[in-house]
Amino acid sequence: MAGTTVAVRQLSPERAGSVHSGAATGGTAPSSADPGFDTSFSAKLSSTDIPEEGGGVRTGGCSGALIAGGWIITAGHCFHDTRDNRVDGRPEYHMKVALGKRADSDPHGHVTQVVDVRQSPYSDLALARLENPVTDITPLSLPGEAPTVGQRATFVGWGALSSKVIVQSDHLKRGDFAVHSVGQYEIDLAPVHERTVENSPCPDDSGSPYFVPGERGHKVLIAIEDRGPDCPNPGLETAARVDSIRSWIQQQLDS
Repeated sequence: MAGTTVAVRQLSPERAGSVHSGAATGGTAPSSADPGFDTSFSAKLSSTDIPEEGGGVRTGGCSGALIAGGWIITAGHCFHDTRDNRVDGRPEYHMKVALGKRADSDPHGHVTQVVDVRQSPYSDLALARLENPVTDITPLSLPGEAPTVGQRATFVGWGALSSKVIVQSDHLKRGDFAVHSVGQYEIDLAPVHERTVENSPCPDDSGSPYFVPGERGHKVLIAIEDRGPDCPNPGLETAARVDSIRSWIQQQLDS
């Protein structure tokens, strides 16, 4: 079915502004080659037939995370029309999703595609239904409380390793961040370590998850990267909160 254009709810300055703020500390960044924990929930989204307004097609990609057997979460603008308006429904182009991998060469994991998109009316966030549900990977858990200033979170994504050559990484990247400020639907995060292209978001990292440890070894999703920036980004990262729209997310998963 054809996609439906979606508008993001605009917030007044009072409601959209940060309500808490803080700072992160520096340090030496760990290697991104082996994150030291399970990251099979990480999703690499890629397409080779995205239509362009003037005709023809282009490639493109995003990152995301599994939040239920048949659903991933990612950035809303990863699914759009030829004028870059975010759209609901079945994508107009093929969006491949790889899960359960740390590198493209990994023979394990799953490769499927997106068959339905639900755009959040609150922020640049979307849920995407998978053609083939994944049952052998533990999804990220949804949060039960709001993020707090100073809270440490881990980022993982498949974005580019350069702002000049926009090609998705062939391996999973990771980095450590701390919540700097908390707004109604978004948070800002500051890097814990000196930035590199391996430990912070770059183009095609849109939708990358920020997560924290949970109970019984589970990992809890607190936000997703709004837009893969130029990198290394000298400023703060902006991410869409998950807790503040949890009821909307649950409604989509139950539908």
